[in-house]
Amino acid sequence: MRVGVLDIGSNTGHLLVVDAHGGAAPLPAYSHKEPLRLAEHLDDTGAVTRDGIDALTAFTAGALVVAEDKGCEDMLAFATSAVRDASNSDAVLGHVRERTGVDIGVLSGEDEARLTFLAVRRWFGWSAGRLAVFDIGGGSLEIAGGADEAPDVAWSMPLGAARLARTWFGGGQPDDDTIRRLRKEIRAQIARDAGNLLRAGVPDRAAATSKTFRSLARICGAAPSGDGALVPRSLPCAELSEWIPKLVAMSTAELADLPGVSPSRAHQIVPGALVAEACMDIFDLTELEICPWALREGVILERLDQLSVLAGS
Repeated sequence: MRVGVLDIGSNTGHLLVVDAHGGAAPLPAYSHKEPLRLAEHLDDTGAVTRDGIDALTAFTAGALVVAEDKGCEDMLAFATSAVRDASNSDAVLGHVRERTGVDIGVLSGEDEARLTFLAVRRWFGWSAGRLAVFDIGGGSLEIAGGADEAPDVAWSMPLGAARLARTWFGGGQPDDDTIRRLRKEIRAQIARDAGNLLRAGVPDRAAATSKTFRSLARICGAAPSGDGALVPRSLPCAELSEWIPKLVAMSTAELADLPGVSPSRAHQIVPGALVAEACMDIFDLTELEICPWALREGVILERLDQLSVLAGS
């Protein structure tokens, strides 16, 4: 069956059209996305602004047309932390539903971590052993770990790259004191619940997903996306730590010129790098393997599993 997965993230609205069949890897057929930057379209009360609501509604309406044009039988629509945490979340989703007919579900932080873990587990397989998964989004950081398809532990923190850039940098160049305070805050939040993952022992394999991790890996020398999804990629902690002072010293325009960095996300690279480094330091990881599958694939895989159960009942 052909399915459209509408992912309303904190940075980007993304419709991924896939050909999905039980027992087979979801095969991407078409991708349609726009930078919505909802994590930065928030007012002082934490509400999504009118501009943000209008952008989301227009994108959803356009995505619906694309999904129909591409022959999708079903569309799975979900939103993550920017909508989840907004003080006017219900009003935003109600407006979109009224104007487009699309009912966007909101994933909890735990479900976001759980579904991302499922995708990474399926990608690497059982040979990965006990698996730890890290995902830096625009609004939040998800961490999950376990030895099965469902993680033993899964949680979310408000440490997304776009959220931190907006809150701490305000569009300007951060000074040394700001970087030091942000670094301290990031590490304190991650360390607070680190025992959830460490209690079960050191993971056999540690992986990372998301555009932020992919961009950082590319900066540190990983193969470009054009080489294909099957090329192994990793983010080494030592190389990232060497890069961070250089990244802090760069202007937004200079960051945008780095390999793997899109201009719309250049201002998020420094906070994203600080979060990534903190994850590896606190969990004593020398590197993170980059997994090309993430939340969208997890949503598709769970849907296929549900259909398989229904077909067999």
